[in-house]
Amino acid sequence: MRLLHTSLPEFKSKVFRAGAKSGKTVTLRGIENLRSAKMQSLRTGRIENAVDELASKDETNLVEVVVMARVPETMHTVVIKSYDKDGKPLDAVLEVINILHPTEEVELEGFNVIDRRPLLGRH
Repeated sequence: MRLLHTSLPEFKSKVFRAGAKSGKTVTLRGIENLRSAKMQSLRTGRIENAVDELASKDETNLVEVVVMARVPETMHTVVIKSYDKDGKPLDAVLEVINILHPTEEVELEGFNVIDRRPLLGRH
């Protein structure tokens, strides 16, 4: 699996390094709540290339990378856990919640958009 996935810290590092090659500032939003994750290596490389491409333009001062859900409604499991005074696990309740995410339009106003995404289901 190592060859197919990039760890979350490595993903962040690669994104920031891609901009630093051109001496540009890169910001990353949308994955602040992730403590661990595996990212697709192929997509990580494509994102690195896109950051490098935009950062290498003379008129670019800042590159902002925003990670957001592609499907606007996502289903999540919620785990609610209780512990005693010694930190011993007691009970856990499993629930489910749908989260309605804003779509990419909230990030794109005023930009010339180059859409390189594959069709849904073809990634």
